[in-house]
Amino acid sequence: MGDIAFNLLIFFVILARAEDDSHLQWVPAEAAELQSAGHAQVSVLVDTDNKLYLNGQEVGISQLSGSIEEKLGDAPSGERVVLVKVHRDTTAVRFEPIIEAVSQAGGDLVHIVEEKRP
Repeated sequence: MGDIAFNLLIFFVILARAEDDSHLQWVPAEAAELQSAGHAQVSVLVDTDNKLYLNGQEVGISQLSGSIEEKLGDAPSGERVVLVKVHRDTTAVRFEPIIEAVSQAGGDLVHIVEEKRP
């Protein structure tokens, strides 16, 4: 019985990572004195080719707010974290509408950056 439970646990962990964006290429911006972002259900990424992705799936900016709101569901405040990963060379013209879409969806925006190292 323990083996079955273990196998089911592994199965669900693998399924939970189905919307992975680790295959996308981007270089984060750098900042000093960073804090951990914690766990998030939603990840928005702008890659090196300036393409927009939501949880690893390419989307248009017009679809972003509704899609984020759908993925966040009825999560309470404080659990509506949206990770925003923007390539370091992306201009404000590209990422400002993303920030607005996260805000419209009621998400708590967390910008992912790397810590500056001497």
